Amino acid sequence: MKQVFARLFIKDYKSVNKAKVRIAYGKMAGIVGIISNLALSIAKVSIGIIIGSISILADGINNFSDAGSSLVTVIGFRLSAIPADKDHPFGHQRIEYVSGLIVSFSILAVGLLLMYNSILKIITPVELDYSWISIGILIGAIGIKIWQGFFYRSNAKIIKSKALLATSSDSFNDVIATSGVLISVLIGKFFAVNLDGYMGLVVSILIIINGIGLVKDTISPLIGEAPTPDFVTRIKKKILSYEGVLGIHDLIVHNYGPAKTFITAHVEVDSTMDINISHDIIDNIEHDFMKTELNLVIHMDPIDVKNPYVHELREKVADIIKGIDPVLTFHDFRIVKGPTHTNIIFDLVVPLKYDLTPEEIKTAIGTKIKELDASLNLVITFDREAIS
Repeated sequence: MKQVFARLFIKDYKSVNKAKVRIAYGKMAGIVGIISNLALSIAKVSIGIIIGSISILADGINNFSDAGSSLVTVIGFRLSAIPADKDHPFGHQRIEYVSGLIVSFSILAVGLLLMYNSILKIITPVELDYSWISIGILIGAIGIKIWQGFFYRSNAKIIKSKALLATSSDSFNDVIATSGVLISVLIGKFFAVNLDGYMGLVVSILIIINGIGLVKDTISPLIGEAPTPDFVTRIKKKILSYEGVLGIHDLIVHNYGPAKTFITAHVEVDSTMDINISHDIIDNIEHDFMKTELNLVIHMDPIDVKNPYVHELREKVADIIKGIDPVLTFHDFRIVKGPTHTNIIFDLVVPLKYDLTPEEIKTAIGTKIKELDASLNLVITFDREAIS
């Protein structure tokens, strides 16, 4: 039942990982929004003008802005479908994020406009005469907006769209706004108490608060946000499932739109393995990921797994680092022997926000290393986590 429109208007509607299908979902949702919001706007603005209610008129203007937001969503999805070119080699899918941001700012603007009109209504109240037709239109509008909210949210989850999620929140905000208007209308009709301006003010504050939250949510992917822990776990698990892969580190995930994800990773393999065989393993992993619309680039790291001295030192260093702080991890471990000392070389991964400085961490580890053997020298390259 949730995908009735998708079945009717979208070819291959189940293949949501395909860019063309995502765009079709976005266009469909936008067109539905344009038609339904224009109908609501015309009805409310007409009633608001006829009976002189500023709150109903403002609510109608709100719906007109929703129709405009839906148009922005359609344009955003259409523009995001533009193929990659010389100046934009990764495509144009981030335009979808921009359209979501425009919708969020439009919500803020409507909230501020409604607040202004409500304050004017409080200062200079006007006697109103509400009809049953206006009450019926408001009740019908609430029902349509509830349906809209669930419709947008369902499609947003299917294609993982920030823009549609923002539009869904806007629809549920409209339910609150129109409900507030309806309550003030009913109180005014049956108890002759004019709450038109006060109810509009309360509703406008709620809309503004939600608009601020939506702006934050839609800006985040534009700035660049960390992948979810679940996504990272699935990527690591898949890579580690290949025969010959011993470990993975330096995983970085970034995207140029909801369906344009790029991943880079360092994959550890046995240093004694034939280079052609290990290279073939890496190629197979990258090709398999391409089938799932994920662009994976792997750097191959050969590690010495058969030298008992290296293995012993690695285990001891692991215990030392774990004893200092379990959140610290290391990779690319190797040793270089000299006539007077031995260099222990590795990369240490430190969380982005960490109390100790690199020098303090190195001193803490180095002190423990010297207790093992005074001839051991520590060489650390510090990495910062790029994933959550």
